[in-house]
This record gives sequence, C-alpha cells and structure tokens, in this order.
Amino acid sequence: MEITEVAEDVYEIPRSGDMRVPARVYASEPLLEKMREEGQTLEQVRNVATLPGIQKYSVVLPDGHLGYGFPIGGVAAVDMDGGAISPGGIGFDINCGVRVLRTPLDYGDVRGSEEDLVERLYDLVPCGLGKGGYVRTDRDDVDGILERGMEWMLEEGHATEADLEHCEEGGRLPGDPDAVPENAKKRGVKQVGSLGSGNHFLEVQRVTDVYDDATAAAYGLREDGVVVMIHSGSRGLGHQVCQEYIRRFEREYPDLVDSLPDRQLVYAPIGDDAAEDYRRAMYGAANFAWANRQAMTQAVRRAFRELFGTAEESVELVYDVCHNIAKEETHEVDGERKDLLVHRKGATRAFPAGHPQVPPAYRDAGQPVLLPGSMGTHSYVLAGGERSMELSFGSTAHGAGRLKSRTQAKKDYTAGDLKQRLRGEGVYVKARSGATVAEEAPGAYKDVDEVVRVSDRLGIGTKVARMRPVANIKG
Repeated sequence: MEITEVAEDVYEIPRSGDMRVPARVYASEPLLEKMREEGQTLEQVRNVATLPGIQKYSVVLPDGHLGYGFPIGGVAAVDMDGGAISPGGIGFDINCGVRVLRTPLDYGDVRGSEEDLVERLYDLVPCGLGKGGYVRTDRDDVDGILERGMEWMLEEGHATEADLEHCEEGGRLPGDPDAVPENAKKRGVKQVGSLGSGNHFLEVQRVTDVYDDATAAAYGLREDGVVVMIHSGSRGLGHQVCQEYIRRFEREYPDLVDSLPDRQLVYAPIGDDAAEDYRRAMYGAANFAWANRQAMTQAVRRAFRELFGTAEESVELVYDVCHNIAKEETHEVDGERKDLLVHRKGATRAFPAGHPQVPPAYRDAGQPVLLPGSMGTHSYVLAGGERSMELSFGSTAHGAGRLKSRTQAKKDYTAGDLKQRLRGEGVYVKARSGATVAEEAPGAYKDVDEVVRVSDRLGIGTKVARMRPVANIKG
C-alpha cells in the first residue's frame, strides 16, 4: 500500500480505486510501524474512505488499531446531504467513554488506605458481566434514561446540575426509546452503575505532573491531587442496539453489502428510515452510558465519604467525554461551512478554546480531553488543540491503543505476577477475573506517552496534566 509522509507525524494514503478521499494517518514513525505490522489498520482506514459523502479524508489517530469495519482511533465526517451512517464507525459499545472526578484530597491523605479504598469501590460498583448496577432500575426507568440521559439522573436525585454542565452534550442526545430494540432494553434493566468487563475500569489516580498551570487550574487539577477516572459505556444495551441494526442494514441493503470492500462497513443512507431509526436508538444508548457513568460517580462519592469523611459534593466532575459516537456538527471544508455527521470510533472530541460547544466553565481554556493509559501506566488530561478542527474534525486519540490481542496477552502475562509487580509499584488492583488482568496488562498496549506526544505536537490535543494509578478495579 502506498503511503507518503506529508508533514511531521502526518502520513497520507492517496486516493485510488473506490476511495472518495485520501486517508490520513497521524502517527510517529514507531506508531506507524506498529500499524504496518498489524496489517489491517491501514487497510481499514483506506476502506472507510469509500463511504458516500465522506469529506476531506478518512482519519486514523496515533492510537489506531484494528476494529470492526473502521479502525479503532478512526474518524470519518460525512455530509448530511448524501452521506451515510455506519454502525462500524461507532462501535458495539455505544458511548464508551471516560470521566474524571476531582477530589479535595492529596495523595498523602489516601496513602496507606489504598487497599481499603480498592475493596470498598469493588464492593459498591458491580463488575463483570450481568452483575447488577449501583442504581436500581426497572423497565420504565430504562425508557426514561434512553430518552433523557443525565436529565433523568438529575430528576431522580442521582446527579447535580454541575454534573450535567460538565458532560459532553450535557449528557443527553435526542434518543428515542421506541427505536431501541426490546431485547436491548431488557439487557439494560439493573445495569445502571455497572463497570462491565474487558478494558473498562475505575481507577483512583494521583496527579504527578502539570504541564499547563493555567489550564490545569481551570480544570481544578493540581499536582499531587487525587482524582478518579471511570471508563465504561452502554453495557449490553448498546451492544444489542448495534448488533440488531447491523442485521437490519444487511437485510435492507443486500446489494450494498455485496459491493463493499468490507461488509463490516455496512451503512444506511442518511434520511432513510433505517438510518434515522438507528441514529435515534444510538443516541438512546449514549444517554444510557452517561447515566451508567453517573451512577458509578455516586458510588465513588459514597466510598470517599465513608473512608475519608469527604462531603459528597466535594467530589466534583471535571468532564465526561464519549469516544464511540456519531454526531451532527458543523465544520469548514474547502472554505465552506457544512453540516456533517462525524463518526468517532475510539476517538475523543477535542474542541479548542472558544468553540461554542465547549462548556462555559472551560470555553477560554478549551474542552478537557480525557485520555487513559493502561493499568499500571500514566493517563492524561489534555485540552482541545487549536489545529484539531483543521486536521481531525475536532478529534484526538482516546487512549493508548491495543498492541496485543487479548488472546496473546493471556499467553504472555499471568494475573498473579502482574498484580504482585503493580503492588510493588504502589498500584492496588482488584478484578473479578484473573484473565481480565492478564488481557489488560500494560505490555498489551502501546506507549501512551508517545501517543500523547504526537497529539500535542500536532496541536490536536495539548498536554495539561499526567496521572499515575493508585488503585484500580476491573471486571
């Protein structure tokens, strides 16, 4: 495959065959080499460039790796007039995302209590498959959440006004419960406030480095402060929505499926009933994910109150971002303002300072970008970069990005050795499954510092602060 370096950390696959636009790869040479070794990531970003209505270029970000149809770390913006929506460009875990909470504590306040903290969080937040949720819900509650997201949580006493103000989209998109399959709703009952399994985690962290004092102060972050990062999504409900709509698209567009370079790219034209039903259902699942992370926030607030005597309102939401979503946004293309449907698959929105969709509290600083590393390595808070709108439709990486498959990681690492090593580094880990610990070993992921360095150098997400794990729970 032909690929050309067009600028530092910017590579391009030129338009050929059925590609409607070129493909862009934002990566350093070492990160690009990992994509080459994997093989299919670059092929996938090239395939995405064949979608109808796609604008400027198909993008893969520094954490890019193999996904379903789209690469994880992929961005594709399609014209609302003549474009299409593809579930592969959103993913099975709709609105998988990250939130960061700041606490009034310094690391010295929790040091020596790490084991108590990890045990209490593990007791309060259900982990693994089908283990219930922190907030009790019934079938009618699920409908309310699908329609109103964080607003439902506020109405029911599970959130504050400030929580909504610090969520992307205010924690609500125009979801429609009637568009969500019944099987998906059933999977959502009793799952509100549950971590799930795989790479999802709840992690207590210590801020070790501040790179931008003014922006860190705007976000309420300080060196040695204790924060909590939550990474989870829409659970089985979102997976079921994606699965059932992919099947519907395949049934309704059989000729299209046969013509695609990869059937996992199946799409529906914007404006068709199938496309609009899916979009409303996808937004409902996104609302469910925001409610899920909010419920876990309430569990964190309780744990800190019980163990350290902190007032629950003193554990504040910094921000919540989704990284598996498609949303209508306005961007400039060839000097013209256009309404586009921006697919972000394992990609984080990164709007710069001054953008009207950045919450008022952060508008002068830029949107917070939350970028987790892997268990036992650093995570970062970035700010939306000045060049993000030009280069990546206001997007940057969503994490370190996998380097090894879960199967390979389980061959290479053992849970006992990993937990012992991490304990020696001051990181307390508790998981329902030893296999999960092995799958999520730090060595199974790319170098998050390198991913962030590329993002910062390109100006799509600039460094604000770096955190180190203290306690981690997983499914």
